[in-house]
Amino acid sequence: MAAPTTETGYAEESTWWGLAETEETPELQWPRNVQVYDRMRRQDAQVISVLRAVMLPIRRTTWRIDANGARPEVAARVAEDLGLPLVGSDEPYRPRRSRDRFSWPDHLRLALLMLPFGHSFFEQVYRIDDTGHARLRKLAWRPQRTLSRIDVASDGGLLAIEQHGITGKTTPRIGVDRLVAYVNEREGGNWLGQSLLRPAYKYWILKDRMLRVQAQAVDRNGLGVPVYTASEPPEGLDPTKREKREQDEMDAGLKIAQGFRSGNSAGAAIPNGAKLALLGVEGTLPDASKPISYYDEQIARAVLAHFLNLGSETGSWALGSTFADFFTLSLQTVALQVADVATQHIVEDLVDLNWGVDEPAPKIVFDEIGSRHPATAEAIRALVECGALTVDDKLEEHVRATYGLPDADADTAREYKPTTGTEKERP
Repeated sequence: MAAPTTETGYAEESTWWGLAETEETPELQWPRNVQVYDRMRRQDAQVISVLRAVMLPIRRTTWRIDANGARPEVAARVAEDLGLPLVGSDEPYRPRRSRDRFSWPDHLRLALLMLPFGHSFFEQVYRIDDTGHARLRKLAWRPQRTLSRIDVASDGGLLAIEQHGITGKTTPRIGVDRLVAYVNEREGGNWLGQSLLRPAYKYWILKDRMLRVQAQAVDRNGLGVPVYTASEPPEGLDPTKREKREQDEMDAGLKIAQGFRSGNSAGAAIPNGAKLALLGVEGTLPDASKPISYYDEQIARAVLAHFLNLGSETGSWALGSTFADFFTLSLQTVALQVADVATQHIVEDLVDLNWGVDEPAPKIVFDEIGSRHPATAEAIRALVECGALTVDDKLEEHVRATYGLPDADADTAREYKPTTGTEKERP
């Protein structure tokens, strides 16, 4: 039986995923959802905390270039273009100039926007150096709000993206051969991905409404509602005049009540017998803080960030540390996805352009997130005594810098002679 080389079925029946969007909530259908997720990440403190908890550790960890069997020349050139250190080298690459050069930290920051929006696209831009080699100049970010169309093949592969046209110019269309696409939880031909904030949307909208109700309740009932009670009219007054007098006083009293404000110069003048009272709500106002806290907890749960709810949802720091460990594993998965996409569509494209498709390519790797342990004096002593760590100048410099100790002075240095329990120290 011959090995199949073509596909019979399909992953997407439409060449444009926007026509086959299955989102049931109207405001979360693309492209309207871009504005919704943008408001969520800019306006809500809990959403901002959740996103920073996910994104900052990934940005903070050290990223490197692993030769992965590639020639030293190739690995060094890729590391130089990306501005990343090579595995086995402690010193990061420092270009003589930063202008007109690719910035990995900035690219990583924008790539991680696939988490709130579901996708983040970049266009490859190169420059040709004096030797004729293509050097990575930039990966130009194509903001989510500028996208107008995403073309997808029947097998689910990406074909191209289009952006909204600028006045007087044609609609930009960027083919897949020039794209670097980061997509969160892509399924089939859905190159829009799924936002990390999608499960948190209903809690965010309910929390927003609850905050507005809470603010209105405090504003309307904090000092009470001014109520004006008219005075009794004189006896024996003509009915027509009596009615007119009552109406005039009620109109004047309504203006006083509506214009009443607190302050150092606040006050009101009313006729004899009239009353102006500040009446509060009878009974107790509904407590909005509990549902607001509940909504915050659910927003954190959407990204496995349970430890952000310490003191409310979780019961102890011990349980919180367990949640944090599980959360760290989820960050590792996101970072692995970024490294995989960047290796395939940045590193390998760069190698293909300069050395051909048969040339072994290096890969992008990163230090394990959350793997750093505090270098206490006791831990360093134990490592040295068991032979796992060798004392050298770099270690001494690190220890001095960590504990804020002065630099070593060779002129006044003294030889250290440890004492035993049987020896007596001399003054």
